[in-house]
Amino acid sequence: MRASRLTILALLVLTALGCGKKEEHAVQSAPPVVRGVTLTAVAAEGIPEVTEAVGTVKAKTSAVIAARVSGSVTGVYAREGDRVGKGKLLAAIDAAETGAAAAGAAYGVDEAARALEEARSRKRLADATFDRYRKLFAEQALTRQEFEVRQSEKEVAAEGVARAQARLKQATEASRAAGAVAGYGKVTAPIAGVVLAKQVEPGQTVFPGTPLFTVEGDGGYRLEVAVPEALLGRIKAGDVVGIAVEGAPSTGRVSEVVPLVDPSTRTFIAKVDLSGKRLRSGAYGKALLKTGSRQGIAVPAAAVVERGSLTSVWVAGPDRIARLRLVKLGNRAGDRVEVLSGLSAGDQVVTAGIEKLSDGAKIE
Repeated sequence: MRASRLTILALLVLTALGCGKKEEHAVQSAPPVVRGVTLTAVAAEGIPEVTEAVGTVKAKTSAVIAARVSGSVTGVYAREGDRVGKGKLLAAIDAAETGAAAAGAAYGVDEAARALEEARSRKRLADATFDRYRKLFAEQALTRQEFEVRQSEKEVAAEGVARAQARLKQATEASRAAGAVAGYGKVTAPIAGVVLAKQVEPGQTVFPGTPLFTVEGDGGYRLEVAVPEALLGRIKAGDVVGIAVEGAPSTGRVSEVVPLVDPSTRTFIAKVDLSGKRLRSGAYGKALLKTGSRQGIAVPAAAVVERGSLTSVWVAGPDRIARLRLVKLGNRAGDRVEVLSGLSAGDQVVTAGIEKLSDGAKIE
């Protein structure tokens, strides 16, 4: 009798424990409920076809400053990174030959000026003599031959003045040219901007054409990209294109298209004007050139979940249970990104509130 009672008691305990486990399992299996989440049905839409063209950011204006005279560099007054104004002295070159030529030309001007003054004095004397002889000839106090001799002297004196004036003008122009050449010893900035490169040091001997400085102007920047030959004629000045350049907005305007195709790369150059305060010359950039459109599926970029190298989106089925689904992405256009695989038209995708979700959560 006592054994029966123990058996019955054990069965009751086991039954109670079993019921408790079932209730606990039921509580654990209930999915969490999430509110404040936005679901959007995926539909086919026009996807722009984009061709990427890579290139380099360059200043719109830049100047490579080279020596224009031979000589020894006596001073360098700018270095890389310095901001200089137009006309700023960058370096000095001691060009003895050009200095001597300028001094000689100046002496020639003085000589020509004195020669002109002497010619004018002779002309004044010839004019006065002719006036006296003209009166005597009118009074028939001398012969016609004597009168004509004085008249010829007057004309010769006038021609002498004209020749002296021409020689003075020639000497003045020569002196101006020699002075300009001598002035090439002072190397100045042709534009306002930043010194990008300095290729000269004090004491260095330079010759005409020797690079000295490179100055990048303050006129802004542009992205120069190599575009495939197939797009020649389809990309035009004034087109607004997408760009990917650090420090610049997401779009730029094509300012110039160079229609010359490089035979080695089969590309041509397109120049895209950029705006932004953190741009720098030499930076890498891409232009996203729209070449057409096609039907496809796209979702807001905010709906994409990136975990390492995997990209996913939250999808809700008819039961409104959230599941993370792997997708393969394509090109991005503005705030939308193309989905190449993983989604179909009609799928319900979470486009807002994804931070609230966990796998298996039920969306209200």
